[in-house]
Amino acid sequence: MPTLTILYRTFDGFARAFAEQAQTFSAIHPDVDFVITPIDPEALYEHLIGQRGLLTSEADVVLLLTDWLPEALKLKGLTRLNDQLATAPPQDWPDGWSPSLLELQRDAAGNIFALPYHDGPEMFMYRVDLFENLAEQTAFQSRYGYALQVPETWSQFRDVAQFFTRPEQGLYGAMIAGRNDGHNNVYDFFLHLWSRGGRLFDEALRPAFHDAIGHEALQYYADLILVDRVCPPKTLEYDSVASGVAYAAGEAAMMWNWCGFSAVAELPPSKIIGQNRVGLVPRGDGPAGRHMSLNIYWVLGIPAGSAQADLAYAFLRHCATPAMDRITAVSGGTGVRLSTWRDAEIQAQFNYYQAIEVVHRNVESPPRLPEYPAINDVFNQMQWAVVTQTKSVGQALSDAAQAVESIMRAAGYYG
Repeated sequence: MPTLTILYRTFDGFARAFAEQAQTFSAIHPDVDFVITPIDPEALYEHLIGQRGLLTSEADVVLLLTDWLPEALKLKGLTRLNDQLATAPPQDWPDGWSPSLLELQRDAAGNIFALPYHDGPEMFMYRVDLFENLAEQTAFQSRYGYALQVPETWSQFRDVAQFFTRPEQGLYGAMIAGRNDGHNNVYDFFLHLWSRGGRLFDEALRPAFHDAIGHEALQYYADLILVDRVCPPKTLEYDSVASGVAYAAGEAAMMWNWCGFSAVAELPPSKIIGQNRVGLVPRGDGPAGRHMSLNIYWVLGIPAGSAQADLAYAFLRHCATPAMDRITAVSGGTGVRLSTWRDAEIQAQFNYYQAIEVVHRNVESPPRLPEYPAINDVFNQMQWAVVTQTKSVGQALSDAAQAVESIMRAAGYYG
């Protein structure tokens, strides 16, 4: 009996989805068995790419973050899917997906190496029961001199976060995933930078994030945690999943996070079912401020070392069907097909699907460079140094810019 081995990023939503998708695949292919193994994201990256696991026959299907793909392709660690997509494409390929979910898994020549499975993007989430409470509205108006509303700007966000921070009630104004795991803590800096009109690199690919806008972005982020104290005490322990679960447990009034955690808020054991709403991530207060989101998503690929590439592709194609993408959505992940995004029942149960297409119109992604994981680690160290107060914001930015420039120079980007 052939066995398909799947390695994926630890997350209950993925576990539920893969279990059902494997079961339905086995109903069509009763001779196929599955081994489905969760691994924490840092360990998954290290195993598949750092230790070259993609080149072995250990796994047949892997769930990968798009950030990792340039390095995976440089390693020649993934099976090219062009021929399979030409002869047996998924239903509605490629028009059944947003173009923003079809680019990051391509190489410079346009070859395709993976299919989208679980989407971001990052969205703003808030507790409608708090925002629409008349007593809260009256108190906020009296304290700040303007009406309580979903914050459009980061300065408004700070006001609202301070207002709803009530440690004695176990409630904080803002939920942040501050753990130094190179994931949300890094992406949060990007969001704050981009939403203020900043950029990571200039036209010559030299660091540009350590300018005045970058300083403002990083200082604001650190101040929410260290000065304003509008975040839960365990903020620096929370990764994206833990923060999403904590928000669903009612620990905070607002959160920006991957939109899939809006689904977590609507599923048991959430304490805020029916009370969560979504919107656009706040923008910077200056003229360059804009509502931005981060376009990073998870894809299913076939390791180059797999001895069962045809069977593995059949499973990828299975997961890309409308029915299976819907399973991803109702399991707590985020579907990637337009059919799922536009499904009236899905929109009714998980209201963020009503806005996901709009959010995808204004997104940015980390640089598509094989060196990006090393650059990401620099940002991770930068963020952690600031929130643990071992470096000032200015020193951390300057050190990070020098480290990134050294990585780029060693890779030959500066001639």
